[in-house]
Formats: sequence, structure tokens, C-alpha cells
Amino acid sequence: MKIQILDIAQQDIIDGFNFYETTTGLGDYFLDSIYADIESLYLYYGIHFCCFGYYRLLTRRFPFAVYYKVEDVHIRIYAILDCRKNPKSIDNRLA
Repeated sequence: MKIQILDIAQQDIIDGFNFYETTTGLGDYFLDSIYADIESLYLYYGIHFCCFGYYRLLTRRFPFAVYYKVEDVHIRIYAILDCRKNPKSIDNRLA
């Protein structure tokens, strides 16, 4: 399997980094945590709860969810969203 992070999901990571870096100085820790959770998909892809038509991996250290699909030999990450957002905005983003 190969993990592919789509451009829009990369932007989600950048936005999260900027938020945590400016508010608490934890931007680098945020990146390390998110990428560790993404790498865990090599072992645990497909076992997560389905939500909005995507598998949803809840990250361990930050209130974020990784939305992905398993397609052929790829794990495609479509969004990495803050769970504190309004569920309607998450639904609109993933629709």
C-alpha cells in the first residue's frame, strides 16, 4: 500500500501547524504527531469507523480526524480536519 496525501489535505496540515505554532508554539509537535498517525495507516488501514463515506482515523494527541479511502493499492487522504468544528462544515467539506 502507498499513502497519498491530497493537496487539500496538505493544506489542512499547514493550517493546523500555523494555528498551533502561533497559539502555543507546538507546531512541530503537531506535525510529528499527525505524520505518526498517518504512518500508522500502513498497519491499520480500513479498520476505522466510516463517516461521511470515508474512513475516519482520530489522531492521538490533537483533536483532529484523518479522512481517507482505500482505493486499489493506495490509501488516499482527503482531509485532516479539526474535530471541534461544526459537524455541518465537516459534512460540507467531505460532500
